[in-house]
Amino acid sequence: MMNEISVFPHSRPRVNRVPLDRPWEWLARGWRDLHEAAVPALAYGVALVALSSAVTIALILADLVYLILPAAAGFFLIAPVVAVGLYEISRRRELGLETRIPDVLCAWRRNAAQIVLLGLVLMLLHLVWVRIAMLLFALFFYGGNPGWEGMIQALLFSPISLPFLVTGTLIGGVLAALAFAITAVSIPMLLDRQVNVFQAVTTSWSAAVANWRPMALWAALIVFFTGLGLVTFYLALAVTIPLIAFASWHAYRDLVE
Repeated sequence: MMNEISVFPHSRPRVNRVPLDRPWEWLARGWRDLHEAAVPALAYGVALVALSSAVTIALILADLVYLILPAAAGFFLIAPVVAVGLYEISRRRELGLETRIPDVLCAWRRNAAQIVLLGLVLMLLHLVWVRIAMLLFALFFYGGNPGWEGMIQALLFSPISLPFLVTGTLIGGVLAALAFAITAVSIPMLLDRQVNVFQAVTTSWSAAVANWRPMALWAALIVFFTGLGLVTFYLALAVTIPLIAFASWHAYRDLVE
């Protein structure tokens, strides 16, 4: 049986403590949602693949190849707000409601001001990460932009590639951990309840701290499935992003009362 701890002594949201292996149950529930709502879920996923591909092509055409890696990594920062429509699919399935494409696309309107505000915060965090990545690239590869042809050589086989990758990974990891802690349940909560950003973010932070072991496992699974999508040139994201989003909805349901 799950133990409860109060997030706000005089407020409704409460955080549950869950077992270490609970993320596997979230994935199982998410897979069930994906199987039973395949059409809107995969349509959403394909749209994200198309958008990701378009951004990558635009960076290549603009001769900004060195930004592809940080932009892809930055997807971890903004993915929770991008997945609002997918959370709505799980919410509607839970209530026994029919899900139509307009319901998915307009889900953010349920708590528009607060969802948009948190989305702007995540976008700012993403822009900070991209700016840091550009600064790191300028500091380590002071010889200039290596272009598409020299990118692999510069990142993997040059004498400074290892310190560059280690530094970038550490800084990006800190930003990603921060984003995960404040969004693990906050955006599903904003969709589900008429609460403000402060309350949702604080609840999410409390859930992450109170359940740091299962949440660390959940974060690792998110990284794995998102990484799987990235190494397949975004194709697998059509499936993995809906799966993660559905599982995240069930994580919210388990963690917050």
